[in-house]
Amino acid sequence: MTTFDLRTLRIRSGDQAHERVEIELEPLVLGGQSYEPQPNPAPAELAVTRASSGTVLELALDVTLAGPCFRCLQDAELALQLRLREYQAAKPESDDERTEYLEDDRLDLSAWAHDAIALALPDKILCRDDCAGLCPVCGKDLNAEPHEHIEERADPRWAALEALRKAE
Repeated sequence: MTTFDLRTLRIRSGDQAHERVEIELEPLVLGGQSYEPQPNPAPAELAVTRASSGTVLELALDVTLAGPCFRCLQDAELALQLRLREYQAAKPESDDERTEYLEDDRLDLSAWAHDAIALALPDKILCRDDCAGLCPVCGKDLNAEPHEHIEERADPRWAALEALRKAE
């Protein structure tokens, strides 16, 4: 878990500080599959701006998630560019005026980045946009071996007539 102590910045109202930080990221579990963030720890830029009414926190990081494709289970990568912003009022009167990532002037960068990654995810992580997936009949990768299965199923309601036809 990566945290940053804001007291080390020593900035006053109207000042802004920029810091390069390395954030340790936990793997993201989605649909029962684990997606590893790369690079880990991820380099990021933290900007802290003090105002008379509170503190604006900004975080910028680029991360790639690597794991299985939702359709064909081959390796997939999803590149994310995150630009995040949070606000903490000097004297918060409601939950809207405070960030959940800041406690006792310690900013939890790992939790903030993890939540932002989870919110930035698409519905499905795919190896490519036109991934065909796996064959529902035989389980082969349709990207590597496109094919169809021809099924000849007799309607069970006609079974008695088919038996009569074969008896002749």
